[in-house]
Amino acid sequence: MENVISAAIVRQFSEKLLSNLIVDVAIVGGGPSALVAAKHMADAGLKVAIFERKLAPGGGTWGGGMLFNEVVVQESAVHILKEFGIRHQPIEGNPGYYTLDSVEMASALIYGAVHAGAKIFNAMSVEDIVFKDGKVNGLVINWTPVERLGMHVDPLTVIASAVLDGTGHPSEIMHLACEKAQIKLSTPTGGIMGEKPMWVDSGEASTVENTVEYFPGLFACGMSANNVAGGYRMGPIFGGMMLSGEKVASLIIKSLGK
Repeated sequence: MENVISAAIVRQFSEKLLSNLIVDVAIVGGGPSALVAAKHMADAGLKVAIFERKLAPGGGTWGGGMLFNEVVVQESAVHILKEFGIRHQPIEGNPGYYTLDSVEMASALIYGAVHAGAKIFNAMSVEDIVFKDGKVNGLVINWTPVERLGMHVDPLTVIASAVLDGTGHPSEIMHLACEKAQIKLSTPTGGIMGEKPMWVDSGEASTVENTVEYFPGLFACGMSANNVAGGYRMGPIFGGMMLSGEKVASLIIKSLGK
């Protein structure tokens, strides 16, 4: 029986990975904006794979605000909560704002993305990008434990028509593109502007505004987009993150002609 279990796991995972070495969209990071984007793109028929460094996708959602596992979403993003079946309650005396359980939100977003057809590969890190003919063409992946232990183990590659940086505050894929490929992003400086301090209203608006294609084949969403374009942070309010995921999905679907 032990070998039946082991063989089934190895076989099934190998098939899953093999079938996602060439995808329409490769997403790095499994935070809320990336998960919303993954669901919308998978619903549109795109082949989507998420590569998440941690064991659990969900980004900064799980801990809520300072480990109080509640977060806030504004009216403009409530339709996305309803789409994923996430319960929410109005904030008394503050119409247009809602609280919700951060654990329910994270788990619902993960389930929604996977149920739509997106594949999630956890404990996988991205150490480089594939760059050919003036375009970002994919990712160079390795196991997170290999990365953290500093083991000399060569990576594998994933080829993608579009790459989405959903790594949050560090904007890791954008940094790789600028530093290794020496590309110029569509920002005033051609580089990463850097995240500004907290200003909730501005941060929420700019998260969506800054969600664009920054270089052929390379998109950013959520806090990664804000860091690239120099937007403000906003803390545990997640409407802008969700709307950013919705927007980037639309941009990529249009870009790929789907």
